[in-house]
Amino acid sequence: MTKAVLTTKVHPEYDDLPEERYHFPKTYLNQVNQAVGDLAIYYEPRRPSGDLSSSGGRQSYFAVARIDRVVEDLKTKDHFYAEISGYLEFTRPVPFKEHSQYYESILKKPDGTTSKGAFGRSVREIPDREFELILSAGFGHILGKEQRQRPLPDAPEEPMPSLAGFAEPKVGWPTDIPLEQDRKIVEQLVSRPFRDRAFSAAVKDACGDTCAMSGIKLINGGGRSEAQAAHIRPVAQGGPDSVRNGIALSGTMHWMFDRGLVSIRDDYKLLFARSQPPESVERLLGGNRRLLVPERKDLHPHKQFLEFHRREVFKG
Repeated sequence: MTKAVLTTKVHPEYDDLPEERYHFPKTYLNQVNQAVGDLAIYYEPRRPSGDLSSSGGRQSYFAVARIDRVVEDLKTKDHFYAEISGYLEFTRPVPFKEHSQYYESILKKPDGTTSKGAFGRSVREIPDREFELILSAGFGHILGKEQRQRPLPDAPEEPMPSLAGFAEPKVGWPTDIPLEQDRKIVEQLVSRPFRDRAFSAAVKDACGDTCAMSGIKLINGGGRSEAQAAHIRPVAQGGPDSVRNGIALSGTMHWMFDRGLVSIRDDYKLLFARSQPPESVERLLGGNRRLLVPERKDLHPHKQFLEFHRREVFKG
């Protein structure tokens, strides 16, 4: 087994749903087979905007998951699916390089420039140490590494690159983290408390710490948001810890959503179990009957999870 980096592709030829499956051509079959049973990190290439129909993106590592097995695509010749489990998004997307430092050494040419040839490979093997450094940077916020760590000698102090839609805790290049501690990060990926903290941080950040139904944003005296991160498809029913499977809700709306008293249409209009919400809830909503969604289209609730909630949870 070996760890891998999987580049997501926004193209009609590919049938990716990162939370569940990774679609790839036969070219990468050997590399993916070697990673079966091990962890992989997702990388999003360039897109000029958050629109999924555009051709660029964040140029960042954004999630980790486990590759369970590989199955043949029976509809598309010479294509396969890697079936995924344990999907978990980073609380901070990690650029492929910070300052002059590359997280994947294979991407850096001897002259210090980026290797376009290596970048062109959609599936790349990655050494454990480099894999763990990316995890440290991606989950640094919930691991208590908000303070800036010692940068490498040739990494000058400068602002981090802007990554729209996500918080940017001030962490530096995590070279001073002992390898043993990095391995503990890998072990925590299966811990429910760790996953809940990561899911909550990513969802609330995507939603601006605002209840997506009422539009209310409350920050307590300690600077923490009162919004709660709700799974659309519950974890107990196979729901992933994905921003697209989550919405930020106030305590009241979260309680109603989990009990099927309110749900969401594919166009993000709200549905209520008895067609009309109670008067007290109506006041809370302020007349709003549509879900507030993140600015980035690729962070919007996915219709597959919304459909599950309406079918299996909603009491309408």
